[in-house]
Amino acid sequence: MKTQLRLMVFALGAVLSLSNFSASAADNTLAELRAKGDIRIANTQASPPWSFINDQNQPDGYDVAMAKEIAKRIGVPHITFVADTFKNFVEGLKTGKYDLVMNDLTPTPEREKQVDFSEPYGVEEFRIFVLDSNKDIHEQADLAGKKVGATTGTTNESWSREHLTKSDILGYENGGLVFNDLVTGRIDVVISSFFGGEKYRKANNLPIKAVGQPLTFQLSAAAMPKGHSSLKEAVDKAIKDMIADGTVMKLSQKYIGPDYPMTADIVKAKAEVK
Repeated sequence: MKTQLRLMVFALGAVLSLSNFSASAADNTLAELRAKGDIRIANTQASPPWSFINDQNQPDGYDVAMAKEIAKRIGVPHITFVADTFKNFVEGLKTGKYDLVMNDLTPTPEREKQVDFSEPYGVEEFRIFVLDSNKDIHEQADLAGKKVGATTGTTNESWSREHLTKSDILGYENGGLVFNDLVTGRIDVVISSFFGGEKYRKANNLPIKAVGQPLTFQLSAAAMPKGHSSLKEAVDKAIKDMIADGTVMKLSQKYIGPDYPMTADIVKAKAEVK
């Protein structure tokens, strides 16, 4: 009887070990990407300072620079950048249109049901933008009855629809057009990241300003299809190493501003999430 019990325990252990080995060995995504020598990474190419087209007609920005460094560190020599919109990112990953999304994408509970996220590598504030001449809007309470613009598919839009229930929320496919409509008076307010709004204001010399305190504080991370565990582990390690060796701070200072404490704010934001 004891012998049979020992055999059963041994057999069960062998099955569990084999199951664990199969689960860990099942994903070959990283090896396949290395063999192919190319990884497809999606961004909007229209949401500075995260991604935009530079003077050489090439993708540029904080997320683009992070993507290039991560690809190098995980052993994939070439990136094919794919331009797409926020509302398409999750579906694009699920249908195999690209391998990663890196464009200021927040790991929300709804998105996490459908795709996996890496360690966060960015964080930002969301603010109220109005015309310089506006003297009436100062904080969230002033937005009741106002026309509020936000980029379709972004956290800006979802937060606005959830929290600004007394406002008229208008979604825009293009992050630049929403600011143009603010300037022409078609809308009263834009809800945007502080960095994105400031970058667009300076680049286009727009008469707009950010008012009030930050509405919300959001992390951003690389998104990938569910179950691509080997890719996730490699990207996670690359991001942790880049935070530790100062690369994240260096890139954020270049693209976002010399005074922005990116790594310190990532730590604070992660603590708030917990």
